[in-house]
Amino acid sequence: MKTEVLVLGYESSCDETGVALVRSCGDGLPQLLAHALHSQIEMHQAYGGVVPELASRDHIRRVLPLTKQVLAQSGRELTEVDVVAFTRGPGLAGALLVGAGVACALGAALARPVLGVHHLEGHLLSPFLSADPPDFPFVALLVSGGHTQLMRVDGVGLYRVLGETIDDAAGEAFDKSAKLLGLGYPGGPALARLAERGNPGAFNLPRPLLKSGDLDFSFAGLKTAVMVQARKLALGANCAVESLPGEVLADLAASTQAAIVEVLVKKSLAALEETGMHRLVVAGGVGANQCLRQHLNAACATLRARVHYPELSLCTDNGAMIAMAAAMRLQAGQQRASADYAFDVRPRWALGAT
Repeated sequence: MKTEVLVLGYESSCDETGVALVRSCGDGLPQLLAHALHSQIEMHQAYGGVVPELASRDHIRRVLPLTKQVLAQSGRELTEVDVVAFTRGPGLAGALLVGAGVACALGAALARPVLGVHHLEGHLLSPFLSADPPDFPFVALLVSGGHTQLMRVDGVGLYRVLGETIDDAAGEAFDKSAKLLGLGYPGGPALARLAERGNPGAFNLPRPLLKSGDLDFSFAGLKTAVMVQARKLALGANCAVESLPGEVLADLAASTQAAIVEVLVKKSLAALEETGMHRLVVAGGVGANQCLRQHLNAACATLRARVHYPELSLCTDNGAMIAMAAAMRLQAGQQRASADYAFDVRPRWALGAT
């Protein structure tokens, strides 16, 4: 009887092609054997954002070479794979279809079952790949792309939304504010780098819903306030926003980041207090922001709460989180892989709405 299960995972929901191989054995945490990732950032920079058709075509070019790379790194053969997992949604429809099509074709060719995974569940469980994995239950701050949510997590597949964004997410606030400042694509990391040189208290920007009494988020008003402030400064200096002095742009970037971080931190602390938990998991691309990590660490220390993050290399979209989520779902008996190779994708898909 085979004592291990090898899960090959594919992520292709947006502008990163990720492939990974995870080994599940017994009741312990699955182990990452190898993963490979190709980012399309350079290709999309010329357009100031992701072009869906170009993203889909690039996934097609990258997915099989990355698969060969992962198998070579792991020292395993394709025929050893037991389950093929893929991101079923949410994401760009055309991009999702690439990963789903390849995964189901491989599953059919190998006579192996396949498993569609929720992209956000992949992010949610990605900290279990870190050197300091969490224990259940915990509160999760999920800050990925167009999603900002606080969730109560009691186990694999046992998720309850505590609060979520009602308009722009934190990642969108970073990206849109960066675009207003002429920082290009991808905006979030560029704004964070510029903010390192600025004064976070230079401009009094709003903290939307900070005192709302609930755990929901709203960042659209902050984006508007950044736009108004930037145009006011440009008008006073009689120049375009991107031509403002570097120290002024740095101060505005730092003030923007400070507003976003304060809301995320205080809402996360409120979620811990509301649930009575002492463990917070942060997942998603914005979770790589160093300012957010510093403030969360300091704030949670005062509550004697633990904070867990994914490894920095696994904060963005990647195949490792998809393979890991699939392995953990199978291990927990939450889902069975299917030998039905007819597939679909779900570009819009709420976590928990299976």
